[in-house]
Parts: sequence; structure tokens; C-alpha cells
Amino acid sequence: MNVDIEGIIQCIKQGDENGVQIRLQEFNKEYAQCFFFDTEERERRRQRRLEEFRKNKVRDYTDSDSDLDEYDLEDRGLILRQNLGVVLVRFIRTEVKCHLLRVCLRTLRILSRDQKVLGPLVTDSALLTLAKLAGLTTSDISDEVSDPDSDFYDNIIASLTETKVLQGHTNEDEAEAETNDQNDEPPAFDEDAKSDISITNSGDLDSISWFGSHRTSINELHRGGTHHRVLERGRRDRRESKMDVEEEVEELESGEEAKRKEAMKVLCNVVYNSAWAQERFSALRLMCGLIERVSSSVSWSNPSSAQFYELRFMFLMTALRPELSTQLKQEGGVSILTAALESCLEVQWKDQYECVLVPQAQPISLETSQRVTEILKILFNITHSTHKQDPSEDDAALYRHLVAILRLCLMRKCLLSEDTDELQGHTVNLLSALPLQCLDVLLTVPLEPDSEKCEGVNMDCVHTLLMFMERRLEAGDKIKEKLTPILNLLTESCRAHRETRHYIRKYILPPLRDVSQRPEEGTTVKSRLIRLMTHLDTDLKHCAADLIFVLCKENVSRFVKYTGYGNAAGLLATRGLLGGQGPRTSDTQYSSDSDSDTEEYRQVKDRVNPVTGRVEAEQPDPMEGMTEEEKEEEAKRLIMLFNKLSRDNIIQPMGVDEEGKLVPMSGLKENPLSEEARSESENDGETEEGDKD
Repeated sequence: MNVDIEGIIQCIKQGDENGVQIRLQEFNKEYAQCFFFDTEERERRRQRRLEEFRKNKVRDYTDSDSDLDEYDLEDRGLILRQNLGVVLVRFIRTEVKCHLLRVCLRTLRILSRDQKVLGPLVTDSALLTLAKLAGLTTSDISDEVSDPDSDFYDNIIASLTETKVLQGHTNEDEAEAETNDQNDEPPAFDEDAKSDISITNSGDLDSISWFGSHRTSINELHRGGTHHRVLERGRRDRRESKMDVEEEVEELESGEEAKRKEAMKVLCNVVYNSAWAQERFSALRLMCGLIERVSSSVSWSNPSSAQFYELRFMFLMTALRPELSTQLKQEGGVSILTAALESCLEVQWKDQYECVLVPQAQPISLETSQRVTEILKILFNITHSTHKQDPSEDDAALYRHLVAILRLCLMRKCLLSEDTDELQGHTVNLLSALPLQCLDVLLTVPLEPDSEKCEGVNMDCVHTLLMFMERRLEAGDKIKEKLTPILNLLTESCRAHRETRHYIRKYILPPLRDVSQRPEEGTTVKSRLIRLMTHLDTDLKHCAADLIFVLCKENVSRFVKYTGYGNAAGLLATRGLLGGQGPRTSDTQYSSDSDSDTEEYRQVKDRVNPVTGRVEAEQPDPMEGMTEEEKEEEAKRLIMLFNKLSRDNIIQPMGVDEEGKLVPMSGLKENPLSEEARSESENDGETEEGDKD
């Protein structure tokens, strides 16, 4: 790490803001894409140890990161980053020019990716400072020094100088060890060294170097795995990447807006990485300011570029802190976010619960689609528990209003197909969380000449959901996460709406014609769903089976006909239906219309194997040529073999009880194997008595 932190501090002391800005900009440019600060240092140490292993034939070398904690203390780059965080958190509380403030915040954002540097950023004063810069609070930071004294910076410089000396001694020792071909490990800082580096003459936590002894307990708290996660490089935020690369675009933003955006980015990183920061944000009651910010931005004709990060931050807090999710819902979060969603999509109303859908409308822009996605995620966080609830009249009207807008989210397209898929995915998640009786809005839209329809009902939305499910089935990645919501939504919709069930059944379960293949073979939607019925994941296989079972009107014989008994056994066993049609497992009332078979199916119906669900090739009779007595003896021999396996606990014979559930055969009232066992035991006893006589 080549950043000249001593130079930055000297510039701050001398009031040379231009010098501070130049040095921080160099740091930001070098580390803008950096998510792992210690990679080069780790690799250097690993290579050195590997060379020692080869030279000295040491066999206990392990190429792992298990000893990284030992090396953290001797990493001067880490110490520099920690102290840079301390200095900048203190510096941004002073009267800093807007452009320099934005540069400082960008540096803090880069530092906040590293869990080892979060210490200075998770104090109450730091969180309140960032919240004020982000526009979440207007209160001044109490008990803080607005103009840090020179001793603060002098002590920081002194500690860094001492660290540099210690590091120099370490490097000299390493060089000497390598010269003499010795296998000694480089010395690490001990607890005394840490105390020497620390600054102990200030009561302000942020005035102490984060390596100090005064930080030990809090530092240990934040180093724990339960409190921190490393912000790993994942899917790149294309909106943020675009703004970071094209800095000239940022120059066009107002200073206040750019400042809020950078502060929100820092807060997002900090709360994502630190459970302590999440707890303090909740305790400081900063959620009220965030709700007010989002609520006030709804009426703006041109949304602020910081709005996306405000929404992202709200999503993180409602996902990570359940009490904040409850608070947002109680303070009218559903109506606020519904209004924000309506504003983003520029919704025009045709009727009370019908939005105007223009087929020739421009695709949703990247920025808009990302804001909409964040809103949908927040709404899911605060409504996921309402699915099974009976809403009040006012809540039902609010949810129907929201569902009408969600229909627009399903039907509209984005500039990129992957954005469309993501938008539809989050829309499906939210629809599956809302009360089922409020989803009728999706079907009440009047028919158009080119509409998909079933029995006079508009099925455009249902068709879109089917296409979405089919794409997810074909993709095959993250299958449980991506398929479970849409399968549950379609299943519940089929139970609630007869027309929806008829339409989906025609698409997924058309009348059987060709039964030469197993039901799970092929590339149709039906075959893909049936394959999922034997998936290793229990939740996923039950979701797929439930959908097909409902499409079969929860009729066991019809279900087995379309899937084969082998594929259907899992769901039938779970619901106690192995013995055939039992009591209905849901309150849904289905019509009594019969399942009409095609002529092709009738011709081969008697030859279909009910277990595999297909017509099997004719096999020779294994008992051909055997007399009735021989067949009976063979049957008895098989029963005795099964009984022996059961007695030796190699297998456990199971049977179906009166409730249609699998139970051990020993628990059944009539157990042929038990009777055979008793008979066999009696025969053995008679034989033994005969031998005695």
C-alpha cells in the first residue's frame, strides 16, 4: 500500500486541502476495483515459505490461509488503512469543501470493503456523521471536537513511524535469515508492540489508533465471524460501475447530491459487513430519517442519483434487522414504497385496479429497473408474513393497488433480457408473499384482440408467468432459489382460480397421446417438472409435485396416470395417499368433470406400466411351465427369505395403514410376514420336539 498517510496528515494539519485531495485521488484510482487488500502480501509470504520448504525439505508445509491472523499484525498496509480510516472519519466532521468531502467519502467506501478496517467506521459518532452526510439526520454530533488538535495527528504520525521502524527490523531479520539459509519465521508484533503503537492520551474512541490496547475488546468483537463478512467481489453493480468509470458524468451532479450518494455507499458497505453497525443503526433510530428521505423523493420529477443507494440501504436494513422491517411496515412502508414504485414506472391508471399497458412503450431503463428491483425487495421483506393472513378492507385495497402495478412489472420489458428476468423474478417473489385473495386483480383486466384467454378470462399475466417458469426450468442454475417461488405461486393460483388451472393444465398437462417414453423423459415442461419430483431437495420436489397434483384436481389415479407411480410415491407418502384416494388435503372444491382420454391412449391403456408410466416391452413369463404347486412353493420361499431379512434387521417391511401412510408391517393388524414367522417358528418347534422324542 503506497498511500502516503503521513503526507495526508501533514496536509490536513497545514490546511493544504489540495494536497489531501491529490493524494486521496491517487489512492482511489489505484484501489477502485480492489476487494482483497492483502492478496499480494499473502502470496509473497506463501512463496517465501514454499521456497524454504523446497530448500530445507521441510515436510510440514501447508499451503493454506489458516495462519493469516498471525501475519495480520505485521502487515503495515493494514495498519496504514486502519489509521487512514481513523483520520478520515475525524476529518470529514470539519468544514470540508464539497468536492474534497466526496473524495474522502470515496476513500472510506473503498476502506469499508475490508472487515479489518471497519473499526473506526462502526462507532456511534462515525455512523451519525455518515448519516448526517447522507441526509438521514440533521442533528449535530454531540461531544465531538469539530477541530481536532494537532496532538491527535502528531500521535498518529509517531505511531506510524514506530511501526515503520519495527517493520524495517523485521525485513532486516528476514533478509539475514534468507542469507544464512535459516528456517526461522519472521517475528510478529506482540501485545506490547500493539500497546506501544496505540495512542492512549485521548478519551475519544475515534482518536485512538485502531491498533491500540483501548480497542482490544471492540476489535475482537468485530473480528468475529458472526459479526463480519468480507465484502467479496460478486456480480458487479453495473450502475455503480458506470458512474465510477465515467467520472466526468459525476461532475455534472450537484455537490450535495454527490455527497449524499457517496455517504450512502459507505453506509451500505458498513452495515453489510458488520452486525455491530446494524445494531447501532437500529439503536440510534436512524430508520425514521431513511423513511422520510424515501417518502419525500417520491414526489420528485427527477429522482436523485442517491435514491438507488437509499433504497439499497433500506433493503439491507430490513433484511438484516427484523425490528426495522416491522417498524417500516407500521409506519406505512407499503403505501410509501407502492407510491415510489408507481413513480418509477410512471404509471397511468385506466381503472381502479388497472394500469395502462402500452405495447409500444419504451423499455425500462437500467437505472429505473434497478430502483424498481430494490423497491420490490424491500416490499417483500415487510410483507412476507401476510400471505396466510386475512387482510382488513383497507389493507386489501392497498394490496390490490400494489398487485395492479406488479402486473405492469410482469408485462413490461427492460433494455436487457437479464434485467427483465430479474425484474420478473422479484415481482414473482412479492406476489407469492401477498394475500392470495388480492391476486384476482391479475385476471380482471378486459380482453384485448390478441390476449391469451381461457373461458372469457384474460390470461396474459398467467401466460407470462408460465413463460418465466419455463425459462427458469431451462436455465438450471440455482434451481431451488429461482423455481420455488414461481411454483408455489402457480400452485396457489390454480387452487384459487378455476380458469387459471384450466389454462395452465392445457399448457403443462395436455391430454396423453404418446406413452412410449417415461413421463420424466424429454424436454417438455411436464417432463422437466416430473424430473424435479425426484430431486434431492425435499422442498423443491414437493413444490413441483404439488403443482402437478393440483392440476390433476388432487386426484390420485389421475396424478399417477400422468407421472407414474414411481415419481408420484414421494408426494403420496407424504400426504397419506399411498392406499389410493383418501380425504382431501385442501379445502379446494374442484368440478366433477371427467378426465377425457385420447383415442391413442385408450388403445394402449391396458399395457401401460403404472409404476413407470409408459408402455413396456413384453417380457417372457418367468413362471411359464411351472405347476400350481411349484408356484406356491416359490411364493412361500420368497416370503421366508423376506422374513429372514426382516428378522436380521437388513430390511424393514413397510405397509400402508388405514390412513394411507407407510408404517412398519409389524404395526399392522394383519401382517402376512408375521403370520408366516409364527408358522415357521411353530414348525421349527415341532421339529425340535420330534428330534427329542
